[in-house]
Amino acid sequence: MAVSPLVMHPTDALQNPRSASSPLKNASSAQASSNGTPSAAPVAPNVSAAAAALPASMDLAEQLNEEEKRKYVKGKKLGEGTYANVYLGFMKSDRSKQIAIKKIKVQKEFNEGMAPDAVREIKHLQELSHPNIITLYSVFSSKDQNLNLVLEYLPLGDLEMLIRDTENVRYGAADIKAWMGMLTRAVWFCHENFVLHRDIKPNNLLIAADGEVKLADFGLARSFSDPYKIMTSNVITRWYRPPELLFGAKHYSGAVDIWSVGLVFAELVIRTPFIAGNTEMQQINLICQAVGTPTEDNWPGVTKLPEYTVEKEVHPVRRKDYYMQIFPTIGPEGADLLMRTLILDPKKRITALDMLKHEWWHKDPKPTRKQDLPKKSGGQERMGADLKRRPGVVDDEKTSKVARKLDFGATK
Repeated sequence: MAVSPLVMHPTDALQNPRSASSPLKNASSAQASSNGTPSAAPVAPNVSAAAAALPASMDLAEQLNEEEKRKYVKGKKLGEGTYANVYLGFMKSDRSKQIAIKKIKVQKEFNEGMAPDAVREIKHLQELSHPNIITLYSVFSSKDQNLNLVLEYLPLGDLEMLIRDTENVRYGAADIKAWMGMLTRAVWFCHENFVLHRDIKPNNLLIAADGEVKLADFGLARSFSDPYKIMTSNVITRWYRPPELLFGAKHYSGAVDIWSVGLVFAELVIRTPFIAGNTEMQQINLICQAVGTPTEDNWPGVTKLPEYTVEKEVHPVRRKDYYMQIFPTIGPEGADLLMRTLILDPKKRITALDMLKHEWWHKDPKPTRKQDLPKKSGGQERMGADLKRRPGVVDDEKTSKVARKLDFGATK
C-alpha cells in the first residue's frame, strides 16, 4: 500500500473511509457530516417531535425536508450567480460551526429543473468522505424548489488565489510539497473509489481555516467502473486537459486526472499556467512543444483516435533534464515525478497510488505543516465566487489575460 506525502500509510490520512471495493456504500467518517439527502434518509415509523409539530398537510418527505432545513441558519450572501447563490450560515445546534449554503437555482432548460452537474455533485460528495475533499453535510429544498447544499465552510479561498498573487504571497518547495500531498491524496481516494473528477485545476482546490486543501466542484465527476461505457471527451478545463481528450478519446481512465494534477504541480512552481492554449488546436501544439509530439512510437494507437491532429514538425519527448531546467526548485526527484504525470501515453502515465510512493516525498525539504502554510485575506469572497460558478465552466477571456506564454523553443 502507498506511503503518503506526510510519511504515513495513506489509510492513516483518512477518517474511517468508505471501502474502496464498494464505492456505492455510504461513507463513515469522523467528520461531522451526514453525507445524505433528506430524500435518501431512512423512513422511520416514528417521526421526530420536531417533524410532528409541522403542519399535518405535509407528507412525510416534506416533513423530513423541513426538519432538515431548520437545522441551519442562513446568513449573509457570499456570492450570487446565474447558476447558484452562496450564503454563509451556521448550525443551530452549534452556532460556532460555520457552514456554506449553496442554493442551486431551478434550471428552466431541464425538464426536472435540476442540472445534471448538480446531480453529479450531490451524488459523488455523498459517496466520498475524505479530509482533502469538501464535505457535503446535507441537502434540502426550499419553497421555490431550489436545491440547497450544506457544505463545509472554507474561508481561505482557493489555491489559484495564492498562485496569482506574486507580489504579496511568497511560498517555497516545502509549501508546494504540502499542497501537492493534499491534492494527490484526494485524487488517490477518488480513483480508489472509481470516481473521475474531470476538472482538477487550482480554483477547484479550496482552503480550510486550518490550511487543509480540499478538492471541490464535482459537477463533471463520474464513475468509471465500467471500462466499456462510452464517455465524453469534452471535459476538463482546456489548460489542464490531457492529449487523449483533445484527440477525442471516448474511453479513458484516471490518467486524465493525473495529467491535470501534473499541470497544477507545474503551475505551483512557475506561478503561471504551464500549457495555456487559447484554442484546442493551440493547446495540442503547445503540448507537442512542451512535452513532445504524440506519435505511434511513443504512444501506440494514438493516430487512430478520432480527432488526432498534430503539426508536421515532430518534437522529441522531453527528458528529465528539461524538467530540471524549467522547474529547478523541486529538485531532481520532483522533476522526475512531474515528468511521469505528463507522459503522453495514458497507459504509461503514473497513477495516484504510485505518486504517493514516489521518493520525492521523502527528500528535503519536508512538507510544511498545514497550519504554517501561506494564507491570504479575502478568501471568504473568493469561496463565494468559486461555489456560485457552474461546474466545469471556464472564462477563457479572463484566463487568457493572466496567462504568461512560455517560449518552449528557448529551452531546447
